[in-house]
Amino acid sequence: MKPQPAPTADPNAPDAELATRAGKGDAAAFEALMRRHNRTLFRTARAILRDDAEAEDALQEAYLQAYRALPGFRAEARFSTWMVRIVANEALERLRKETRRAQIVPMQSADATPGLEELADTAMNHQRPEPSAERAEMRRLLETQIDALPDAYRTVFMLRAVEELSVEEVAAVLEMPEATVRTRFFRARSLLREALAQRIDLAYADAFAFAGARCDRIVAAVLARLKQP
Repeated sequence: MKPQPAPTADPNAPDAELATRAGKGDAAAFEALMRRHNRTLFRTARAILRDDAEAEDALQEAYLQAYRALPGFRAEARFSTWMVRIVANEALERLRKETRRAQIVPMQSADATPGLEELADTAMNHQRPEPSAERAEMRRLLETQIDALPDAYRTVFMLRAVEELSVEEVAAVLEMPEATVRTRFFRARSLLREALAQRIDLAYADAFAFAGARCDRIVAAVLARLKQP
């Protein structure tokens, strides 16, 4: 008898159906759920931890926790919201542990942090397979400024602006009042605007730069023409 191929899950099946199947031990259904929500969940962990490798570890641990808890999942909330909450709790717990260790052993400055590789896909409505140099630079600038947001604002901003969770969903995930979510999101946007405006102001002085080769070229050309009869 020929070996039977491993079962696959319908990629178009609703989350609730896949979650039910995964809760009964269907690994293919759980794989489909992971692939469907990987980016959102990674970004959630990354927004809290500001470290790609640590975010990956947190996400893997959260997936294991979710898989063990799936038999009790009753779809009272969307699966994606349920998973974001698990990932956020895992990331926040890791952050608290890191903070406690930092209070005992001085940590090296983390001013230079890796970027969110795919942030521009949602934040800037990415359409092309290969981003231009200008787009890549804008993405790096945006990533840097988002990373610089205070922890409380950064996570709310990522969930609301990038992942487009509702105020109610963010409040449930982070266990805070909806009014606090709105306030922090408004403040995060304000801080980003201020930071980006400052970067633009600094760039004004360098716009249409004239020093260097261009200046030398024009001066030399004029002097050469002055010597002509």
